[in-house]
Amino acid sequence: MAFKNGILTAVGILAAHLALSGVANAQTCEPAKLSEKYPSLVGKTIKIGADPQTPPYVMRDKSNFENVIGIDADLARATFDCAGLKYEFVLGGWSGLLPAVMAGQIDVMWDNLYYKPARAKTVDFVVYMKAGTGALVPAGNPKKVASIEDFCGKTVAFGLGSVEEQATRKQDEACKAAGKDAVTMMPFQDLAAGMRQLESGRSDILLWDLGFADASVKDAPTKYARAFAIISGLTIGAATANGNADLIKVIHDGLTVLQSKGEQAAIFTRYGVDPSTAIPAEVKLD
Repeated sequence: MAFKNGILTAVGILAAHLALSGVANAQTCEPAKLSEKYPSLVGKTIKIGADPQTPPYVMRDKSNFENVIGIDADLARATFDCAGLKYEFVLGGWSGLLPAVMAGQIDVMWDNLYYKPARAKTVDFVVYMKAGTGALVPAGNPKKVASIEDFCGKTVAFGLGSVEEQATRKQDEACKAAGKDAVTMMPFQDLAAGMRQLESGRSDILLWDLGFADASVKDAPTKYARAFAIISGLTIGAATANGNADLIKVIHDGLTVLQSKGEQAAIFTRYGVDPSTAIPAEVKLD
């Protein structure tokens, strides 16, 4: 939304809602029109907050450790290139990125961020993909896991306090209510620990982000397989501080172009992420 001298004007409200409407009309990149389309961003270098330890969303390039790649890193680059904007990545721990956006230390968090109404009270979102959980198992799926109902009597690793923990505990109760063996639960504090549990055979299944699970299978098909996926109904997006209408519009317009040209799907495929998880770019202000 547009502010002038600290006052939110009626004209600003109308302009912002028109600019952020779901009707997308930008189908081509027009970097030469930066000053015309996004005047408040002229001369600005956009600071993109990301955690390089969140594959396949953001990770360090093995051929150039100073460079970050991944579906979110690549989407961010393509989006801001489309608008003709300068940008730089500001790397840090994932949990500190959203507070940095709210404090004005970075301009956008673009790294596997789930849209939640509570979060949208403090930041504005553009969402572009469905979130989900993947059940990662050893290659060949030796325990023949086909759905969460197959967890009875098996050992499942999940992130402490995650939605995957909630799903596993709910299924454990269902197993016991049906007179079946309970689920042996192995919560972990960090993903590396969870992967070690799976690789050592201490757990039969690792529940984690679907994009990560699919990328792991793509990178090491002789080690891992995806047993099944759960689409949660949540969405993933990029977030900016409230009231930054031009930046939100840049992100929305750029993603709309990438989607219309099939470039977002190509980026997803590059990193082993299911292109069907993409959704039309949509602005969410609350």
